[in-house]
Amino acid sequence: MEPIIVSLITFAFATCITPGPNNIMLTASGANFGFLRTIPHIFGIVCGLIVLMGTVALGLNIVFSCFPKLQIILKGLGAVYLLYLAWRIATSKKDTDDNKPEKPITFLEAFIFQFLNPKALMMAVTAMSTFTLSDGKNYLFSTLIVLLVFLVISIPSISIWAGFGTAIRYRLKTDRSIKVFNYSLGGLTACSVFILIF
Repeated sequence: MEPIIVSLITFAFATCITPGPNNIMLTASGANFGFLRTIPHIFGIVCGLIVLMGTVALGLNIVFSCFPKLQIILKGLGAVYLLYLAWRIATSKKDTDDNKPEKPITFLEAFIFQFLNPKALMMAVTAMSTFTLSDGKNYLFSTLIVLLVFLVISIPSISIWAGFGTAIRYRLKTDRSIKVFNYSLGGLTACSVFILIF
């Protein structure tokens, strides 16, 4: 059992800390709104991921196998939503006394996005198919272990990206540097749409 737990922790860390739509958006949010105002976004991602993984454990992957068009529809919705979020990032204003900033991504928006995020879906399907045990009680127990590991690993892993954005925040002194930063991260987020399509 121990080698499986070590592999699960390694997998959770590698998938949570590597770049993807969530982490790019957290960096942008940290830079524009600070760490504290990004906390609902962080917890929306974590809760959405855990619920998504639980749903996969209950058989969402079987639904996708029976109705492959549903997955295509979700990918399309994800692509549209990701472009919307990219636009929000690109047009964000830094939270200062001099201007009225845009609102950061909310808990609910981040939560819902996990069901449209291809990286999150891949993580959920891979984790549940690889690290759960197939027989009755052991399946439920191993599912809870996977959920617990992802809960514990994901919070600090993705928080690093929000912290990185917050650190950059103090380097963005001019309106021009803020715009360049936001357009860059908005562009990266928009590029993530290609992951959905291909």
